[in-house]
Amino acid sequence: MSDPLSLEQLRSLTPLNVLSEQQWRELRGQLVPQPMLAGQLLFRPGDQARVTYYLLAGELLLTSADGQQQRLQAGSEASCHPLSPSLPRLQEARALTDISLLVLDSATLTRLLTWRLAYQDLLLELGQRGGDVEWLERLLENPLFAKVPSPNVRAMLDRLQRLELKAGTTVLREGEAGDCCYFLNSGRAEVIRSEGSERQVLAELEEGACFGEEALLSDQPRNATVTLLEDGVVLRLDRHDFFALLKAPVVDEVSFGEAARLLSGGAQWLDVRLQDEYERAHALQSLNMPLQLLRLKARLLDKTRTYLCYCDSGNRSNSAVFLLSQLGYNAYALRDGVNGLPAVLRDGLLCESGSGYLARSGGRTERSR
Repeated sequence: MSDPLSLEQLRSLTPLNVLSEQQWRELRGQLVPQPMLAGQLLFRPGDQARVTYYLLAGELLLTSADGQQQRLQAGSEASCHPLSPSLPRLQEARALTDISLLVLDSATLTRLLTWRLAYQDLLLELGQRGGDVEWLERLLENPLFAKVPSPNVRAMLDRLQRLELKAGTTVLREGEAGDCCYFLNSGRAEVIRSEGSERQVLAELEEGACFGEEALLSDQPRNATVTLLEDGVVLRLDRHDFFALLKAPVVDEVSFGEAARLLSGGAQWLDVRLQDEYERAHALQSLNMPLQLLRLKARLLDKTRTYLCYCDSGNRSNSAVFLLSQLGYNAYALRDGVNGLPAVLRDGLLCESGSGYLARSGGRTERSR
């Protein structure tokens, strides 16, 4: 049994049955049944693995610490629920026959469930009003909305201004001041930045994408031009509403002391200044990934690691954290940047010749001097 689970099978499993088909697609790589031979042990009492198991075929024996046994048959009502879900596990699970299991990462499943339940009322309400539920689901599945409370999302939807635009329309232009951000409701758009006389295509945006937020967060001119590739609809959110409803819950800031604690737990400094600034002085073992290149080079980062973004004033690092949150990374900004630190801390953090890392093209990093 190696084919992915069917929709009927997914709808029979609790609490998977509350997820949307879009969310099932996100789990697609994990929805392939895993075989186990008769007599093999699945887990013991005390097991701490953050994995969710469902029995799909065959028979299991569950034995508690006091010797009580329970035979679990696939297809029974009990098999529609996760096996021994509490951690640490309270039972031993052993295959009585050849069996088939669904094995899911518990953290991913919890995130999807939390999202679905938090926004379920909002989606139902929008559907009853004839709104575009599919687009909102796609928007809200952007990882940054995992940190945005549902009342904020509801308020944001009420304040969005709908603009129907033709292919070739420039929605925002490089060098202009930023007074709003946009969400792409339909169509496709292209992000282009000027490099001297050259024009560099940075990205192609699809429905649900947010753009224009970097100029708001950094209080700098637009750093790219966004043009529609086909007729489409964009939704405009004014600067004031952006800061009140999205920036505040999404951009996490930490003090230097909090950053030190995170570093001791395996976090890494991420310097989002220009390379010239970085080479003058930077934090030891930091990775330089300038803000204007972050969207292109973020794939070099590790989604299991925490990143501590810093710059001079804190503006660029705030932009970096917002962008990394959109891409599903865990990041914090150093509050007020390095210029906000007392001189003794700033001099201790930044060194002129300490080793670090530079993000290069071609998907690689290299040691800096």
